[in-house]
Amino acid sequence: MTNTPWFYPDKVSAAAGERVALFASSPQTPCTLTVSRIGSEAQQVARFEGIEIGQHSTPENADQNGCGWPEVFQFTVGEDWASGYYDLVLEAPDGGRSHHFVCVRKATSARKADAVIVLATNTYMAYNYWGGSNSYADVEGLPAGRLSPDESRPGAIGRLSRMRPYPQSLIAPPAGAPRLINMVPRGVGEMAFPGDLEWAQTHRPSPYDGSACFLQKWENVFAAWADEQGYEIDYLTDHDFEDTGTDWLSGYKTVLIVGHSEYWSGKQRTAIDAFTERGGNLAIFSGNTCYWKIRWEDDGQTMVAHKWRGHLDDPLWEDPNTRSDATHLWSHDAFDAPEADLIGLSFIYGGYHRIAMCASRGAAGFTIYDDQHWALAGTDLYYGDVLGTRVPLIGYENDGCPIRFGPDGLPKPDGGLGVPQNLQIIGIAPATLAESDRSPYPKMIPQEESEIRARMAYGSDDPETIDRLMRGHSVLASFKRGEGEVFNSGTTEWVHGLGAKDPFVEQITHNVLERFGMQREATSQDAGEIS
Repeated sequence: MTNTPWFYPDKVSAAAGERVALFASSPQTPCTLTVSRIGSEAQQVARFEGIEIGQHSTPENADQNGCGWPEVFQFTVGEDWASGYYDLVLEAPDGGRSHHFVCVRKATSARKADAVIVLATNTYMAYNYWGGSNSYADVEGLPAGRLSPDESRPGAIGRLSRMRPYPQSLIAPPAGAPRLINMVPRGVGEMAFPGDLEWAQTHRPSPYDGSACFLQKWENVFAAWADEQGYEIDYLTDHDFEDTGTDWLSGYKTVLIVGHSEYWSGKQRTAIDAFTERGGNLAIFSGNTCYWKIRWEDDGQTMVAHKWRGHLDDPLWEDPNTRSDATHLWSHDAFDAPEADLIGLSFIYGGYHRIAMCASRGAAGFTIYDDQHWALAGTDLYYGDVLGTRVPLIGYENDGCPIRFGPDGLPKPDGGLGVPQNLQIIGIAPATLAESDRSPYPKMIPQEESEIRARMAYGSDDPETIDRLMRGHSVLASFKRGEGEVFNSGTTEWVHGLGAKDPFVEQITHNVLERFGMQREATSQDAGEIS
């Protein structure tokens, strides 16, 4: 990787006519930049050759403070560039290359599509370990064998600069990158291994490479499916909401959250809260949504996410007048804003399914209970059917709620932080927040701050309550919120049902999008189906 030309843009998103500046360091020059929109296929929109770049050192703590490299080039977003995720590739003369990205959004005065997807760029940032560490661990100490997984976690950082490149195995993984799921149930006496062991041995990814970014991940799968199905969708990013002078959601009927949108700022939360209250719809094809509360500082260049140590390390925590802007779990009582109030569900009542030893022999599908729910119209699904086992549909991270069964035999919400009582539960599947201590195998999913989560979820951290917290559910549900409506798939893996062309998942998704005001153009695929 010594000949890699590394770079980063000055913006997360830009509209037509806006300029994007690049900062870079390369051992060889001149370099070439290509810009391509990623949907059902990659469409190159620009190519710039002859970019002269010098080689510059990487400063210490670049993960927290940025690289400080000089600007080497600017390009202008074309008037004909469709809204979307744009892959930026910088290539050196010897073929060394690296990827970064920019989102092209609609100008505020432009005609809007019915729906806008909000790319989970805060989550991209939280997992970015270029320079050494991310919000989880000292990641670079792992492949070198310098640190064990347990030893690496104290190396997590609470301030992350966006003015740096991305590790390429995170932002642009090699072809065939596996999903974060045990693709088949665990055999008798077998150790469960998520993903593909042979692929992992060949490419040696970090433990964090599969959890964020666009290419070959959840948002990429959804973008390709939406293009193929004839849906017009605009794009925004988490970071756009830091500009509070613009009502980014004005004119849209529906906001789409896809895949793994784990980190939300207060400004983003306020905007989407208001959107649903005034009649907007929120379609969440995601899990672990709106879990961590973060903020941006330094004119939007530094993301602050102290996570579990927010009450200890965040300088805004001590003063009651600033604590509401501090960072921790959104469900922390200091903020009085549990995520379930907006999305209906929470990861603290859900957890993992079919990853490592977490529900390692689980069905990876929802058992259907409310078979008359509007989202199931035309699906041929009935009470007791299991949705998604063949995909498999449920894996990695999942959101849920406490559950009781009503006199009609159907599951109902049973309290829980922010969980709306009008939540309509369609289907459920078991999930857990950690691997069992009874497991004889090395843990991939360790328990994290179970006492804190238990106190927040159920008001106690005694052993019985912690055990209760480990018995969660992935929940498929919807509810009315204000003048709007929310649909929540409850799992990060929903879009893989679309990618697999599962007829039940596709029909449910069409039902949600149609109910939420989206229309689609006829496609050649539709014509083939009709004929």
